[in-house]
Amino acid sequence: MDSSVNLWPLLGVAVVVAGFLLRANPVLVAVAACGVTGVAAAMPLVALLESLGNAFVKTRNLPLILLLPVAAIGLLERFGLRDRAQAVIAGVKSATAGRLLIVYLFARESTAAMGLTSLGGHPNMVRPLVAPMAEAAAEAQYGALPERLRHRIRAMSAATDNVGLFFGEDIFVAFGAIVLMHTILQAEGIEVNPLHIALWGIPTAISAFVIHAWNLRRLDAQLRRELGTHTNAEKAAA
Repeated sequence: MDSSVNLWPLLGVAVVVAGFLLRANPVLVAVAACGVTGVAAAMPLVALLESLGNAFVKTRNLPLILLLPVAAIGLLERFGLRDRAQAVIAGVKSATAGRLLIVYLFARESTAAMGLTSLGGHPNMVRPLVAPMAEAAAEAQYGALPERLRHRIRAMSAATDNVGLFFGEDIFVAFGAIVLMHTILQAEGIEVNPLHIALWGIPTAISAFVIHAWNLRRLDAQLRRELGTHTNAEKAAA
């Protein structure tokens, strides 16, 4: 019995990697990868075109679902959402970039643990609200920020959302990964309650929160170390 496996269809993966390295149009890269995979798998041309057509019909509403929230957020930003968020946080004297992001980390991880994963995100929360508020907190303390530190605050804002979502959703019992683990274990004859799998995600989520909160405190220390000196020098000169 011939058990050899045809690995040539994996050339489609290479096309995807090469396309993103060259920063080509993602749609063209996906279509090219599908074409290469189909040819390598010796699919008839008609069957390949039918597969592409069926995939397009099934996902034709996806761009609308993605673009409508982006358009709404863009309009909110244009009419002052970022400026208003920065003004509000600048009025809180005890706020720092790190403290603000720790609060967001707790909120993001807690809501993700309850299955509310859509309450955060980079385009609808980090870019219009969280990052500008963190920048405003730093500016309220130290004045104008160098571009290097401004981009670091933005990066830490995005990382905070990632950490909160990734480790928070592992606690939600209906999360896809927990369902997948339960299905695999059940197929191997190991009976495990999905709730127990979710509960074992709690220590990891707590550890992730502590570690990232410590990194955010280090961010405050870096800002204080690099910008506090300049602020003191400016006050002395004045």
